[in-house]
Amino acid sequence: MSGTGASTVLVVDDDKNVRDLIRAVLSGQGYKTAVAVNGKEALAYLKKSSRPPGLILLDLMMPVMTGWEFRKVQQSDPALASIPVAIITGLTGVEDKALAIGAVDVLTKPSRVEALTSLVSRFCSIA
Repeated sequence: MSGTGASTVLVVDDDKNVRDLIRAVLSGQGYKTAVAVNGKEALAYLKKSSRPPGLILLDLMMPVMTGWEFRKVQQSDPALASIPVAIITGLTGVEDKALAIGAVDVLTKPSRVEALTSLVSRFCSIA
């Protein structure tokens, strides 16, 4: 299941303001978005979705299921493992750990709009 060329971005973050801001920015650029408030909700979305997202923007620190836990489950599921994941976090110094779990990029919150849209454009097409 390759995310390349797909137009949906799955935003996984427990902070409603962050989700809303990312969704507004990406929608304004013409991208489709879906949101989940934690890793468990993101997995449920992925399993019921008929088409995988082109990219998952994943926060690391969330209740119920953290980004780290989500990534372990995602990588162990052959149907989900190939969906690219970029980490978006308020934590500092996690770049090496994020890249070690196969993240395609790491954005630190708050992130510049240009950095976000540049990242998304590498994996998703505009709707």
